[in-house]
Amino acid sequence: MKYLQIFSTLLLATGVACGAFGAHGLRNLIPATDLMIWEKAVLYQMLHALGAFVLLFANINVITSTTRSRIALLLLSSVIIFSGSLYLLVLTNHRWLGAITPIGGVGFIVSWIWLSVAVWRA
Repeated sequence: MKYLQIFSTLLLATGVACGAFGAHGLRNLIPATDLMIWEKAVLYQMLHALGAFVLLFANINVITSTTRSRIALLLLSSVIIFSGSLYLLVLTNHRWLGAITPIGGVGFIVSWIWLSVAVWRA
């Protein structure tokens, strides 16, 4: 769990850095539509990394730490897939990367449903 906690905090830090880079470094270099894609990647990175952070650091006694770790791992890997594919799409202009993004989105959905089912069963 310690490594997942570190991973979640690093994703939060890089989310802030990517947000600043988009706002200050990319603003005049890329089209507005691509800047919106970048901002969406930052938003989802921050929301889901924060969700994983809370899940990993909260004292939730109704589900096991193993289940919490597995859900957090799925959330964090989904951040990499979802936001990472959008960052690369904007930076490289390889539009086919957009086909990878929904895989991360499905991972987000599955993570949150898994958590709700785990709490329901507890």
